[in-house]
Amino acid sequence: MKKYILGLFAVAVVSSCVSQQERAMKSADKNFILKAANENFAKKKWKNALALYDRLTNLVAGTDDFPNVGFNTAYANYYDKSYKLAGHQFKNFAVSFPKDPRAEEAAYMSALCYYEGSMDYNLDQSTTETAINELQDFLTNYPNSERSKNISQLIDELSYKLEFKAYENAKQYFKMADYKAANVTFDNLLEDFPSTKLRPKIYDYIMKSRYELALKSVYDLKDERIESALAYTRFIEKELPNTEYSKTAADLKVKLAKEKENFAVVKKQTEARIAALTARQKKEADKIAEKNKADQQVKDQISNEKKAMQIQRDSAALQTPPPAATFKIQR
Repeated sequence: MKKYILGLFAVAVVSSCVSQQERAMKSADKNFILKAANENFAKKKWKNALALYDRLTNLVAGTDDFPNVGFNTAYANYYDKSYKLAGHQFKNFAVSFPKDPRAEEAAYMSALCYYEGSMDYNLDQSTTETAINELQDFLTNYPNSERSKNISQLIDELSYKLEFKAYENAKQYFKMADYKAANVTFDNLLEDFPSTKLRPKIYDYIMKSRYELALKSVYDLKDERIESALAYTRFIEKELPNTEYSKTAADLKVKLAKEKENFAVVKKQTEARIAALTARQKKEADKIAEKNKADQQVKDQISNEKKAMQIQRDSAALQTPPPAATFKIQR
């Protein structure tokens, strides 16, 4: 019997709540809707509260209730994890009511919403960049605020997310064996994030990229790339002594020295073959030039003889008198 009574009471309570929400949704009474919305807000029924606050926007416009409705709506969206919308609403509140005691809180919550809405590092990071800008704006506008104490930490966290995304993108080039692109991308990463916590790992990838480039280099760039890789191993030994990275650098330096020695032999042999080939080509060219010269001399001699014969014929024609005229007698 007791359980039955409790069940009826529970049903009655639920029925009452549902009917109140429904009545508020259908009502035109501003005060009744506002009361129901605030009760839902207090009970953390965010979706019910938002549905009623949405109805109140036009009803409370221009009244003293308007700021409260806007502020509570922003918080309800925040707790409902609609961070982008909540951030916009908090920012709008701070701008619209700068003299309201809650303006600073709204500005802080706006920045926090953008922070909460930041995507995982492997997704689009435009929201992360916006969040950093919003947090920095709060620091600029409220430098002495108690809420500013953790802002720098949040900015560092978001900045690291951008760093890590760029780091992972650069690693992809290395994994695809595009060592030239990996080297450039990691160098750019250091320029873009000079205070990065990933600096030792970035150094390591740059060194390995240069090592692979040196080993797989074309002949004309081999010397230059070996020297570049060797220089970077020495740089890491100096910058990161007594670390796993300096141990890797020492190992690669030995391999690069051996590669340099082997390439010096190959280079000497190649230069010798090139010199021999050049000598043969020059000899062949000289022979062809001599043959061409001899052929030209024969052609010139024949041409000269033809000219001499033509001159003789022309001279003989000039010295021979024309025959005497002959007259026929008509009969």
